[in-house]
Amino acid sequence: MTAAVAVRGVEKRYGELSVLRGVDLDVESGSVVALLGSNGAGKTTLVRILSTLLPADGGEASVNGFDVATQGAKVRESISMAGQFAAVDEVLTGRENLVLVARLRHLADPRATAADLLDRFALSDAADRRVATYSGGMRRRLDLAMSLIGDPPVVFLDEPTTGLDPQARRDVWDAVRRLAAAGTTVLLTTQYLNEAEELADRAAILHEGRILVHGTIDELKALLPQATVEYVERQPTLEEVFLALTTERP
Repeated sequence: MTAAVAVRGVEKRYGELSVLRGVDLDVESGSVVALLGSNGAGKTTLVRILSTLLPADGGEASVNGFDVATQGAKVRESISMAGQFAAVDEVLTGRENLVLVARLRHLADPRATAADLLDRFALSDAADRRVATYSGGMRRRLDLAMSLIGDPPVVFLDEPTTGLDPQARRDVWDAVRRLAAAGTTVLLTTQYLNEAEELADRAAILHEGRILVHGTIDELKALLPQATVEYVERQPTLEEVFLALTTERP
């Protein structure tokens, strides 16, 4: 398959501090790749470089076939990005946020686009409420919906579930799965390993500015010795208890 995102030897320095030290990464078209790493590993820096928000100090990268250093306008036409905090206008309603972005994208029917996305992201019931009244999970879903306006072929999600409660996190996971099912290429940065297992086709581990390993989830698991099989009584996790008690029943 063709690489929608191709990174070769990318470097970034801040004074004497090297944040990225020769990063190589490919994200195939239509796939979901999780970029794993602890705080300070360089995940957000790499996404900002790929989004043309930050220049690299070395190496090269392309998105949707366009060079991020020399074809920035074409790259920006090809992508959308959702950061760690929902970039929504709290004064406007959910519908008004979507219509505004659709108009900025010069779409033919902004209201129809907004209605479709409100339905796809389970926000129709709250469409005409001010976003200031939304929960964290609803804001994040609205942010993701806004990022899809114009059908960008590549979406960058930078730690999209940071600070969300378990149910809101699962709502966002469902939204990302819908992105993948529609054929959108997704580069997802996260610190949550279970999130990568739930969503990604492949994962790369970024540590101290370098990619240590890149492969499918099963390939990464195979790097460690096979686990010893023991039969034990499984107890529910606290998250499962929380979801069982708080999820509405039919």
